[in-house]
Amino acid sequence: MRDLYYGADSENGDRIDAPSEDALFMMLSDLNDSDNTFVVVQPDGDDPAWFATVASRDEGGYEIVRRDTARREHEVTTADGIDTIARDLILWIAARDHPGRHARRVTQS
Repeated sequence: MRDLYYGADSENGDRIDAPSEDALFMMLSDLNDSDNTFVVVQPDGDDPAWFATVASRDEGGYEIVRRDTARREHEVTTADGIDTIARDLILWIAARDHPGRHARRVTQS
């Protein structure tokens, strides 16, 4: 079974599998308003149940879209600080269902 459950892809073709907060920060730092305007984070595979996008805005800042069809969530926000955006995305992603990920078992000794 694969160890990678999701990835981040940018408009310019960069891809990072299972990105860390620092990796997302770097990808967001590379966004501009001409040829690399967005980053998409989603599970690998066809028809993902959730995704998040971050797009640079012409007037400055970023638009963040988070969608999770399994939980009926759809949120669109704007923000300026990529450090906050990267941290919030990592926390949001951690709460999603990841196809192929083994469920964690808690055992008592």
